[in-house]
Amino acid sequence: MSVFKNRAVFEVARKIKAFLSSDTGFVPRVILGKSPQQQIASKNRKIVALRRELAQVCSAARLLDPSGESTRESTPVFFIAGYQKSGTTWLMKMLDSHPEILCQGEGRPFGRNWRQERLKQRRVSYPPTSLYNAIMSSKDLRYWIERSVWSRHDDADEHLIALTRLAIEYFLTQQLSKTGKRLVGDKTVLPGPGIMEEISAIFPGAKVIHIIRDGRDVAVSTMHHIWNQAEDQGGASKMAPAQLAKREAYRKDPQELLKTGEGIFPNRWLVGSAKRWSTRVGKAVEDGPALLGTNYREVRYEDLLEEPEEGVRRLLEFLGADASEQTVRRCVSAASFEKLAGGRRRGQEAASFFRKGVAGDWKNVFTEQDKRNFKAAAGDLLIELGYEGDDDW
Repeated sequence: MSVFKNRAVFEVARKIKAFLSSDTGFVPRVILGKSPQQQIASKNRKIVALRRELAQVCSAARLLDPSGESTRESTPVFFIAGYQKSGTTWLMKMLDSHPEILCQGEGRPFGRNWRQERLKQRRVSYPPTSLYNAIMSSKDLRYWIERSVWSRHDDADEHLIALTRLAIEYFLTQQLSKTGKRLVGDKTVLPGPGIMEEISAIFPGAKVIHIIRDGRDVAVSTMHHIWNQAEDQGGASKMAPAQLAKREAYRKDPQELLKTGEGIFPNRWLVGSAKRWSTRVGKAVEDGPALLGTNYREVRYEDLLEEPEEGVRRLLEFLGADASEQTVRRCVSAASFEKLAGGRRRGQEAASFFRKGVAGDWKNVFTEQDKRNFKAAAGDLLIELGYEGDDDW
């Protein structure tokens, strides 16, 4: 059965055509209380939702034979998304220890504009460009699509998006086939504010777990990570001599450095970090439920710390995996801080990827100026997420 003869596909395609050809598709009208930018953003969200609906019914149609019976079962694919140093690696390791789940990262499948040229010549553990960027920015591939007899009358971007999905599915499932497991997931940081839009457009139907952490703890953990990844430590981070000196002073005597009131952050760095956290996490929190619906689930780093077994059980049920008490305990134990940190207890600090493993450490590090700077840049999201109350400031 041709997918384009399917009634559901035809109906969604008709809605898209009607929407795009209407006089309100791209030209903003004067709407009380809404700026032209807000109107355009609303239209873009509608387009993304329609495309996602089309992709879903197309996917369903491909699985049906003329009698309407299912001919194959697609592999369940999911994604862990989260801002850097928010517990994505910890969660990945817990899920990967499940007998039914393969979860790895960072594969960097998403991030339309994510490309770091400086990483191409360095030995790092992740690609210098996202898979989405690699496909969408390939001039030769675009030329082929635009001029091939098979596709030259079509929208090239639509084909490139479809190829991105096929590539992601190929790489994940070919590794899955070697394990004997049945679910596969990729862990990635938020490379930009549009991650949920990309997932909904490229991989409709995939489940997404968004792990969220207090942005102030994220900033502290990120600063330490940059210190650990400095060029003098064999990493790729370039650091000014003054910051290297601050790092060494902290490692020698943290309290002595903090007594000076100078803090651990370079000038203006914390403001930029807070703005990035607020923009990316805030957009994901807004777009996740709107675009992914019940396929989107949020989990707090702090909640996982307090009740890891309950949190993992809920996530396993969300993914459709075995969530028995024994299996949950296995997952939590396999990724305990003590095991990940080489025997250190949670709260014992070290210059390691798994540095301390606690919540609220920002209170021990932030100066009064740091608190004011973060509040000015990201205070609204801290309140929205419940990390601060209206009266706590």
